[in-house]
Amino acid sequence: MSSTTNIILCGTGGQGILLASEVVCAAALHSGFDVKKSEVHGMAQRGGSVSSHVRFGEKVYSVLVEQGTAHMVIALEKMEGLRWAHFLRPGGRLVSADIRINPMTVNTGAAVYPDIDTRVSEGGVPCTEVPVLSIARDLGNYKVVNVALLGAASTLIEGIPLSSWERAIEERVPPKALAVNIEAFNRGRAIPHRSKGAAS
Repeated sequence: MSSTTNIILCGTGGQGILLASEVVCAAALHSGFDVKKSEVHGMAQRGGSVSSHVRFGEKVYSVLVEQGTAHMVIALEKMEGLRWAHFLRPGGRLVSADIRINPMTVNTGAAVYPDIDTRVSEGGVPCTEVPVLSIARDLGNYKVVNVALLGAASTLIEGIPLSSWERAIEERVPPKALAVNIEAFNRGRAIPHRSKGAAS
């Protein structure tokens, strides 16, 4: 692992991107790293884009992840993952939820939702698609999709032990929802990382 780990989390308004980024930051802090975070809030009521840059390491000076330097893009919506994929460094990975949310232009017929899987594959981007919808459905709580996705991503993020992830979730999830979120996280961790893009 390089001296600084760069992660971009992205999705649309209301998906829990900001909570997910807070969990990543807290887990890194609990693991002894210096952490920097930057957020861009979209318009949640219109499904606007939301993203967060997270950087951690021994000492982090800049808050923003530069294009071509991200170790990982964690996407809660498939097209948002494609939108940010060019920020990945060589060997970086896209970890994407199996969620499609049509933007307004698609709903009105002014645009067509792209074939994300083909575009990612043609771009040579290693990608794990996480079945967060089935995890959430099994657990009876759609709100856990963000934590389930983090679970899958966590197995590829070096330097942060499981105990730090669990502590971070406990600190940021309401007690009444803690058990279902921990279960969602663990189910995400069990997802194998078989690439849909370039070879791993």
